[in-house]
Amino acid sequence: MRYPALPIGKNSKDAAERLRIVKETLGISHEHITSHSFKAEAASRNIENFVGVAQVPLGIVGPLRVRGRHARGSFYIPMATTEGALLATVNRGCSVVTESGGAECLVLRDEMTRAPVFRVDGIRHGQEVSSWVASNMQRLKRETGRTTSHGKLLSATPYLSGRNLFIRFSFETGDAMGMNMATIASQRMCDLIEKETGAKTISVSGNMCTDKKAAAVNFIQGRGKSVAAEALIPEDVVRERLHSTSGLVAEAAVRKNLIGSAMALSAGFNSHFANMAAALFIATGQDAAQVVEASMGMTTAEETERGLYISVFIPALEVGTVGGGTSLPTQQEALSIMGCAGSGKARKFAEIAAAVILAGELSTLAAQSKGELAKAHSALAR
Repeated sequence: MRYPALPIGKNSKDAAERLRIVKETLGISHEHITSHSFKAEAASRNIENFVGVAQVPLGIVGPLRVRGRHARGSFYIPMATTEGALLATVNRGCSVVTESGGAECLVLRDEMTRAPVFRVDGIRHGQEVSSWVASNMQRLKRETGRTTSHGKLLSATPYLSGRNLFIRFSFETGDAMGMNMATIASQRMCDLIEKETGAKTISVSGNMCTDKKAAAVNFIQGRGKSVAAEALIPEDVVRERLHSTSGLVAEAAVRKNLIGSAMALSAGFNSHFANMAAALFIATGQDAAQVVEASMGMTTAEETERGLYISVFIPALEVGTVGGGTSLPTQQEALSIMGCAGSGKARKFAEIAAAVILAGELSTLAAQSKGELAKAHSALAR
């Protein structure tokens, strides 16, 4: 079978022509793919060769009470997934956290990174380049300012191995997730470093960033928003609403999340951060590949005199409320449900996301501590 080339273009006419070619070539229809509420032009900055949409079921959980610096109050949260039982699990956690007074949430760090790799003549030259970077931070910051009015260079950390020099740049990126902003600014600085030091840029991304891969550097130093959330669930609520006890949930957290993950040499010490992150990312137009980083992190739980203390730490939650997929119509609507659409809302969204992840972890740990996980999936996801 001969597969004709598809036309290049960003408008609705080009999209219709691509679909016509696919239909005639393969003999299949695509009525659901073409059922969408926006024109091809609206997605021209998000995708190439546009033909339609992949519709993912979207639900809403909550209300969830959040006590953060940027997010305060009760929120409904949109989540998109094809995994049955996920939203039921998260919704139960939201109601328990809310009944217990809400989730305390904090953005601990907010920096997007990009780490170019340079070829240097040797370790002495590498050290000289590193020293030049350290001595010329103001000059590098001015270069960053020439590429963006929203981004700001915060630091530049060198890592030298033989003739390979990596410089991990950290940026403040406002309400954008900031990957494109950081890449463009980094390339500008690479050009200057090459000119002034003789180091040769091999790649603007040298994988010390580290983007879309699980990495210890992100766990330790953070990337995007590093966020923490905690809640205290009274013992009677644990027993009546979660059908468990503080002791059992805390033991499950230690033996499963901490010891089990350590035995597996896992990059994450949690039950299922990725589930909540992926559903939020898809619903709100985040970069879905960065669920990899969001899946890292740690859940801890302790039995206390007042009940169950539970917390989550998410070192690399890379989210934004402007730019990228957040500008698409349905994703804008999903963000608006939480009051997180547009400028000035990225840290608010990050705190809400941390609270949702906490709620999902709480509910799942409780279910597993009482052997209810399989029952829930059997009832809701089959």
